[in-house]
Amino acid sequence: MTKTVSVGKVKIGGKNPLALIAGPCVIESQQLLMDTAGEIQMICNRLKMSFIFKSSFTKDNRSSVDYFEGPGLEQGLEMLAQVKRTFGVPILSDVHNPTQAEKAGVVLDVIQIPAYMSMQTSLVLAAAHTGKVVNVKKGQFLHPLDLHKVVKKIESTGNQQILLTERGSSFGYHNLVVDMRALPMLRQSGYPVIFDITHSLRIYGVPSSDPQGGTPIFVPFLGRAGVAAGCDAVFIETHPDCKNALCDASSMWPLQKLERLLTQLQEIDLVAKKWLED
Repeated sequence: MTKTVSVGKVKIGGKNPLALIAGPCVIESQQLLMDTAGEIQMICNRLKMSFIFKSSFTKDNRSSVDYFEGPGLEQGLEMLAQVKRTFGVPILSDVHNPTQAEKAGVVLDVIQIPAYMSMQTSLVLAAAHTGKVVNVKKGQFLHPLDLHKVVKKIESTGNQQILLTERGSSFGYHNLVVDMRALPMLRQSGYPVIFDITHSLRIYGVPSSDPQGGTPIFVPFLGRAGVAAGCDAVFIETHPDCKNALCDASSMWPLQKLERLLTQLQEIDLVAKKWLED
């Protein structure tokens, strides 16, 4: 059983029920943030499910300078702070360089290290020094056990508020697969493990606005398998109008279908928690 990490009132890991990290891929507008956060919160209230809101203030790894990157650090944090004040939910977003960490830590409850940058020591340490919960997404190029070395970097600062996220592994060019063995291997660190379902279904090399850029039809299948294999939270990027989203349009899960999916995952989680005790 993993440690329990507290994010405000949300408890992830240990014997706690499955938690949710969800929101649009990138901040598009204040109205979209408010509408999406409000709807997810209502869903989670009905399901009695813990919820952390996620949206990126900057997407620094877009494949073209012509693609939408988000409002940036200053404006993006102000917009996320408004969500936090209005709904009282914890906030997660990602940082891309060490200079962003201190300002991000003023607003964010969870600072996320992007998968591409999971081995960047200066970035990881800067996030850890804020004292906030640090969520490290496993690089597509890493063995799951390699992420334990990143855990040691964070622990060296005295910060033991750590989450680890599985989001697929490179399988040849442009394609990702999820090896379900990664979830128990990540759990060997002793820290809670999150399964990022929607990013695992992106097809790289194809613009995210192209319908061929992802396979969201497999979200329920991967989600059910991942929860059964053992994870403490699921990460689902969701949007009320996926096809017109400004980032990851082809892999996000429709907000209108979120409650049904979460209901299934909660049922599986109840059984999986019993298995993990054996």
